[in-house]
Amino acid sequence: MSDINTKRKIIIFDDDEDILSICNYILEEKGWEVHTFTDCNSIAERVSGIMPDVILMDNWIPDAGGIIATQTLKKTDDLKSIPVIYFSANSDIQLLANFAGAETYLAKPFDLEELERVISTVA
Repeated sequence: MSDINTKRKIIIFDDDEDILSICNYILEEKGWEVHTFTDCNSIAERVSGIMPDVILMDNWIPDAGGIIATQTLKKTDDLKSIPVIYFSANSDIQLLANFAGAETYLAKPFDLEELERVISTVA
């Protein structure tokens, strides 16, 4: 990080407004610049415009879904190195995250310490 005033950026893709608002509040308190989207349409363009340090990706994000959205990012040269944390209430989350190509995963429901811990492993 070249400038100590540069905030780390995170994008959260989730269609659950409650999760977005809680994560947004917590992460802003921790000094993150938070961007949220309730769908994954035009994902490469959106992520390119922000160039975050981390992405949180919901499995059931409209329209294409988290697997296709994550795979799209991982196939894009400029974006493939951005760590993706896959999150879902699905019991197969580890398999889904691996299939999508995400760096790690976070099972829903999660507590805030867990959220911070998982982000700190990739950011």
